[in-house]
Amino acid sequence: MPAGELAPDRRRRLLETAAREFAAEGYEHASLNAIIHACGMGKSSFYHYFGSKAVLFDTVVGEALGELASMLDIPAPRDLAGPHFWDRVTDLLLDLLGIAGRGTWHAEVGKLFYLPDAPTGHSPALREAWESIRSWLDRTLATGRECGAIRADLPPSLQAALIGEVLQCLDRWSLRHLHEYPAREQEDLARAQADALRRLLAP
Repeated sequence: MPAGELAPDRRRRLLETAAREFAAEGYEHASLNAIIHACGMGKSSFYHYFGSKAVLFDTVVGEALGELASMLDIPAPRDLAGPHFWDRVTDLLLDLLGIAGRGTWHAEVGKLFYLPDAPTGHSPALREAWESIRSWLDRTLATGRECGAIRADLPPSLQAALIGEVLQCLDRWSLRHLHEYPAREQEDLARAQADALRRLLAP
């Protein structure tokens, strides 16, 4: 391990602890002292490695999303065109909801997107993630409309706004509650959510 780097196990513990604290308390009210104390670190050590709460928050988001991207098979929107459109979209949604249901630290980080005081303006990782999600959704909706998998009787901008709100509602609920259900019920609920999305958008 290069000099000056935090040991991987200590770094992971710090990031997971911070994710739980941010998710439970919000950005402004999250206690650095509580995070540092839980990890057995001193303040000077923390500030040496991270420098600020903002840097810690951004690191938590960036590292979790990087891991999440490696766990998922996210198709390029143009590759969804054709009769398999809804099967591929459903598979992706089920994979995402499956992670939410397992209650991993990725699920805790998912909650950070919906904090009332989320520091989007000061978190490049959070801002870039939102931009990437919106871009993928816009291109996926366009592909679905072009191939006939998505209804085209609404203006694209209205449809994008509608589906954005619906997906956020499903995501927020799943991150908070899906892990409370037995595994089989989690799968049934995830499939019901995917079916509701399809019924909303399919012709």
